[in-house]
Amino acid sequence: MGQAGRTGGYRRVIPWGVLALWVIAIAVAGSFAGKLADVQRDRTADYLPSGADSTQVAGLQENLPGGEVTSVLLVYHRDGGLTAADRDAAERQVAAVTVPAGTAGTGSAEPPVLLAGSKDPRDFGATLRGPGVPSGDGATLMYAVSTAAPGTDDTARKAFVEGVRAHARGSDGLSVWVGGDGAVEVDAKEVFGSIDGTLMLATGLVVALLLILTYRSPVLWLVPLVVVGAAAVCARAAVYGLASGFGLTVTSQSAGIMTVLVFGAGTDYALLLVARYRDELRRTPLPHDAMRTALRGCGPAVLASCGTVVAGLACLLAADLNNIRGLGPVGAVGVLCALIAMMTLLPAVLVLLGRRVFWPLIPAYGSEPKQHTFNVFAVMGSSAGKRPVAVLVTGVVLLGALALGVFSLPGALKREDSFTSKPESIAAMGTLAKAFPDRSSRPIEVMAPTAAADRILAEARSVEGVAGAERGRSGGGWTEIAVTAEAAPESAGESAVIERLRAGLDGAHVGGASARQLDLAATNAHDRLIVIPLVLASVLLVLMLLLRSLVAPLLLVAAVVLVWGAALGIGGLVFGPVFGFTGVDPGLPLLTFVFLVALGVDYGIFLMHRTREETRGGAEPRRAALTALRTTGGVIASAGIVLAATFAVLASLPLVMFVEMGTVVAVGVILDTFLVRTYLVTSASVLLGRRVWWPGRPSGTSAQVAGPAPELVGDRR
Repeated sequence: MGQAGRTGGYRRVIPWGVLALWVIAIAVAGSFAGKLADVQRDRTADYLPSGADSTQVAGLQENLPGGEVTSVLLVYHRDGGLTAADRDAAERQVAAVTVPAGTAGTGSAEPPVLLAGSKDPRDFGATLRGPGVPSGDGATLMYAVSTAAPGTDDTARKAFVEGVRAHARGSDGLSVWVGGDGAVEVDAKEVFGSIDGTLMLATGLVVALLLILTYRSPVLWLVPLVVVGAAAVCARAAVYGLASGFGLTVTSQSAGIMTVLVFGAGTDYALLLVARYRDELRRTPLPHDAMRTALRGCGPAVLASCGTVVAGLACLLAADLNNIRGLGPVGAVGVLCALIAMMTLLPAVLVLLGRRVFWPLIPAYGSEPKQHTFNVFAVMGSSAGKRPVAVLVTGVVLLGALALGVFSLPGALKREDSFTSKPESIAAMGTLAKAFPDRSSRPIEVMAPTAAADRILAEARSVEGVAGAERGRSGGGWTEIAVTAEAAPESAGESAVIERLRAGLDGAHVGGASARQLDLAATNAHDRLIVIPLVLASVLLVLMLLLRSLVAPLLLVAAVVLVWGAALGIGGLVFGPVFGFTGVDPGLPLLTFVFLVALGVDYGIFLMHRTREETRGGAEPRRAALTALRTTGGVIASAGIVLAATFAVLASLPLVMFVEMGTVVAVGVILDTFLVRTYLVTSASVLLGRRVWWPGRPSGTSAQVAGPAPELVGDRR
């Protein structure tokens, strides 16, 4: 056999080898990917840094006798007032879920794993914390019940709450709900547990629909979808390994965002590669040779795109919040898995399937792409080129006006308002808020040194806004004090009480659910001051290295920052009036900034690179900018629509924070794709001319900047 024959054999073997390796990888990863939900942590206490006051309280409580306490509230309500029979029924039900005073320790002696299988809440040694509290109008009655038996075991906690709910039932107009922090934790865990499968399915369907519309082929759309699915499986397995082996904080939020990034970024990379591969098939007789040329042509652009996103996500490691810091490596793993799959598995499958995968629009060797007489991006660019000043000023003013909507954003999102459809625990808290407007149903938890517990208890009772304070468990040199505020939970009045307690109780730590929300908002504000400048600096540095210019990177970064402000402003205009949301997740500004900046500059790289290449070829600045828009507009539009659609899937989930994030990022990507890149960057490039490449020079023999080849988007069939 000659050298050519041996080379051809190697070429045929390599795709099969790559495919075999991926089959093995997926088989191994599949067994671990399904376990990712087991290591996800979604409690607010898990998000906060160890130095936060409320985190200190949670840690000290775990060392008290019985460990962490699970508290629930039984809420009985009848419109028009409770009857004597209602109160008798409530007393019987409460007695059925609690043990007599003095015997509370029996349940907590059992390991949580055994308690998790119990159907009787009395097995958990639950006790009644005082008599029932009636509302002023006599329509609502509240009982507080707590147990230390489940500890930190989520399965045991769920079993206890479900056991209480099985006994607490209403009838004949009597409504009964089980709420409180313990019930909220269980309901939230239930909602978070349903997210992974729903998000994966919804994202896959959206991407499949967009690929079908893009390729107009009964087969081709399936190849990138299967490959990106393989990338998602490997990414989930890798993140599970990081969480299990290195203690990485993984939340349902970060796992969901990773899924969106894998599908969004992976599909974008597929669009770039398939478009270039299709063009090369017309010039090259053999598919493997065409694929090799396609990888050489668009590979550097894809690597640059991935590098920019990873650099932006890496900046999240500087955050203090565990969930934000954990999102950095989680998201980076997802993007890297998408990159590896699209640069190895996708080429192998396409080569093995050959030209027939493009049926019915098969790119035959020696054929010419269909010439379009109308190009919408050429028309858009023409308007930007004729009146660049007017277009630039109008666009900036429009985005600036939209950005003013940030002043209409609602305040911080309360815990009970974080669900789009209210579970039972949230309905209970809403009823309590109406029934007891001047009394908090959620205790503020204070941990005091036992030696100073009496003094701190007296000081706590004397703090303005405190309705009462009671001494609780002691152990390990610390004593628990439950403080009740006069104001409603997470209100301005209760927040002021927490701040007064922290300022006035020397030597004590102040925590609890409301205090954790305060610490969460404060840490988010601190993280924004640290992470946002880091993201800007890292993305700007990457762009300067790629484009070998200072002006062009500054132009692109300014554009994406303007888009972020406008998208967030649109959120301010619709979240309250249209969606009915009463608050904004504290992490929304930071996370949307990272995604819109890191992902948005990718499209700017494609556009500015082509402008530079046209200028190098001798085209005058206006013609270079318009040619770049005409030739890259199609792929940028396709990639932008896919990315926006995948983030929009988040808006279908039952959590307000996902709806808000998905809306802002999707709107921002659309603005960036069809307004900023099309009009603002093009008009600015026309106005600046060759100065956009200062201090470098777009002409000469310097090395070319990595980016998509001219043929990448020439044919959209």
